[in-house]
This record gives sequence, C-alpha cells and structure tokens, in this order.
Amino acid sequence: RFNPVESDIFTSCGNDRSIALYDIRSATPLHKLVMQTKTNALAWNPIEAFNFTVANEDCCLYTYDMRRLDIAKNVHKDHVSAVLDVDYSPTGREFVSGSYDRSVRIFKYDGGHSRDVYHTKRMQRVFGVRFSGDGSYVFSGSDDMNVRIWKAKASQKMGTLLPKEKNKQAYNAALLKRYGHMPDIKRINRHRHLPKSIYKTGKLRREVMDAERRKEENRIKHSAPGSIKIKPARKKKIVARI
Repeated sequence: RFNPVESDIFTSCGNDRSIALYDIRSATPLHKLVMQTKTNALAWNPIEAFNFTVANEDCCLYTYDMRRLDIAKNVHKDHVSAVLDVDYSPTGREFVSGSYDRSVRIFKYDGGHSRDVYHTKRMQRVFGVRFSGDGSYVFSGSDDMNVRIWKAKASQKMGTLLPKEKNKQAYNAALLKRYGHMPDIKRINRHRHLPKSIYKTGKLRREVMDAERRKEENRIKHSAPGSIKIKPARKKKIVARI
C-alpha cells in the first residue's frame, strides 16, 4: 500500500514473513523486517503518515513507525485467531480488523485492546474490512458470501436528532467521562458479549500466556543475576531487520 501523504513510499508484506518498505525512486527496499509469523495485511495511518499497522497470523496487530522498525510502537490484542485484514478510519484515531475467528473488532490507534467487537451467528471468517469515507460505518466481507454494514459506534443513533436527544447523548457522554475511572463503571463499559467459541479460546490463550509468564519469572528467579535478558513484547516477534 502507498503512503497517503508521501506518495513515493509504499509497503508490502509477503509469504516469507517479511514487511518491506520501498521508495519508487530507488531500485532496492529502504528497510525490510522479518517477523516470526506471516503478515496478512497492512494499513497506513492517514493522519500520522509515519505509522502503519499490520495484521499478523499470531492473533495480534502491530503498529510500527517507518523511521524505527526495530521495535513496534504498540501491540493490539484480543483476536483469538489469525488477523486477515485491517483498515484505518479517515480520522486516523482508530482502525478496524477482521479475523479468522469470525469477528470484527475496532481498536483505538494507541490502544492495546479493542473498544468494540461485532459478530453474528451466521457470519463466517472475515477476509476484508473497510471504514466508510465519513468514518460512521464499517464494512466487512466474510466467507459466507455476504457484505455486512456495521455502525462504527454501536450505540449511536443515526439520522436527525432532536435537541432533547442531543442533550441526552452529551449528558451520558459527560457522565461516562466523569465516572469512567470507577471499577464498576469501567467493567460495564468494557464488557462485551462474545460467542462461546471465542470466549473459551480467549480464556485458554490467557491461561497459556500466564503459564509462560510464570515460567519466565521462575527462570529469572533461579538464575544468576543478569544471565537472562527479558525481551519486551513489542520486540519478541521480530526476527531480523535488514
């Protein structure tokens, strides 16, 4: 995909697990990054022209700065199967992803976890997702030969609003902003109903990750100081930078 601001620069991803950054004015890649698992899709941030997000086979999305590819800016988690597509909203403040786990998720550009998840009983693996031009809708194309349209904000009322309705929405948003730090409000705001398959797989993945973390802590505890170097999650999946 070409950079929306620097029209001479584009990125590509391949089956060799690499992400390459090119300039059409030169014959060789500017940078090349090799990850542990394959990257299926990538999207540039339309506002922050140096940043792009990649959808990976390891159930995560990674945001990189093209000026510094040796470490990811952010790791976006929550999917429980390979992420197949990603696309940014026109504002650049959030992006949408589609996954093999038959769900569509919306992330904040700097958030580690999704703010919303969409799924239906009949929707199969999601191979393509896009934001609408005004950022109000999300389109998804799945393996059941259907294109679905979702609201970018599920609870938002569309169409013409009366003054009373506008005031009510503003008041509810102000309440959420004022009391959003409280544990009960945070839990209710964050809670989403999930299909049983996604819920169980997510629970199993968390148990495995907790076991790996405890194992690493025990290794450090019973080894000589400084003999084991901890690699941050933003660097773990990077094999080499060429």
